[in-house]
Parts: sequence; structure tokens; C-alpha cells
Amino acid sequence: MTDTAAEPVLLRAGVTPDAGEPGPLPAGRADAVVFAVGDAERAARRYCAALGLRCTAYAGPETGEPETTSYVLAAPGTRIVLTSLVQAIGPRGRELAAYLERYGDGVLDVAVSVPDVYYAYDYAVDRGALSLAEPYRARDAYGTVVLATIGVPGGTRHTLVDRGGYAGPYLPGYVPHDGF
Repeated sequence: MTDTAAEPVLLRAGVTPDAGEPGPLPAGRADAVVFAVGDAERAARRYCAALGLRCTAYAGPETGEPETTSYVLAAPGTRIVLTSLVQAIGPRGRELAAYLERYGDGVLDVAVSVPDVYYAYDYAVDRGALSLAEPYRARDAYGTVVLATIGVPGGTRHTLVDRGGYAGPYLPGYVPHDGF
């Protein structure tokens, strides 16, 4: 993700809109790249040391997430989330375990900031994207985030994110982290 990723773009699905067709999908910028890794804390320490990233948020068993541990690393124009499995007791843990077994460390999700998750989700699904999670709201003391997840050819999922009403460190369930 470079500085140009932060500039607004228009995604065109190869369709020229007519009077009844919605226009191109307005997308903001890349919100985050989520990596599945074997050991999130170790990877986060290495990324911070080697790339000069700053750890800004954390979620794990101590914050109410019993299946995974995640560290959010940031730099101007960049947000990377490193997630590893603690235990596979539910769907999220089983999904991460299956991904790591099949692919090893790799990109699990590319989150994209959009101004209207409901519209972006409908737009993408109407044009062939696989619905993985319909739009929903997640809340905590910092506010509300609207999220939806779609699947596209190639296997990497894409989470649509609207942070317009959220001032937290990353997403609900994450707590600020002062780094290593």
C-alpha cells in the first residue's frame, strides 16, 4: 500500500451504467491487509524492527477473543494486521487453522474502505462476488463500524469497511497497544 492507495478511486466492473444501472462503485482506499501467520507476536516484533512499523492495537484472549491473537501494525498510508491461531474452537478458529494448513503464512483478507458498505456489498454481489458475510454493524465504546465480506476469484476475501462512526484503535474488540 503506497501513498497512491490512499487516493480515492473508482472501481468499474466493466459495465457502462445506463439510466437504471447504478454508477461505478466508489471506493476510498485500502483499509488493511490481514495476514495469517504462525506466531503473530513474533511476526509483529520482526515487522516493527525491520520495517519501522508501529504496533497500534491488539486483540486476543485477554480482550475476549479466545481463538486468535492479532496485532495491528501501522505506518503512514499502511495498516497490516498479523493474526495467528490460539485454538480452533469455533468457525473463526477453524477457518484460520484450515487456511494455515493449506497455504501457510499469507494474505487472508484485503479490507477496503468504502463510504457505504450496504451499497458496495450489493454492487459487488450483483456482479458475481460471493457473499461471505452480509453487512453488519460492530460496536464498542469507540463507536460503530459497518462491515461486510465478499469472496472474489483467487481465494482472498475482501472486507468492506465504513469507519465513519468509529474512533477506536482498529475494530471493536481491539485495544490500544503501545508497541514492543
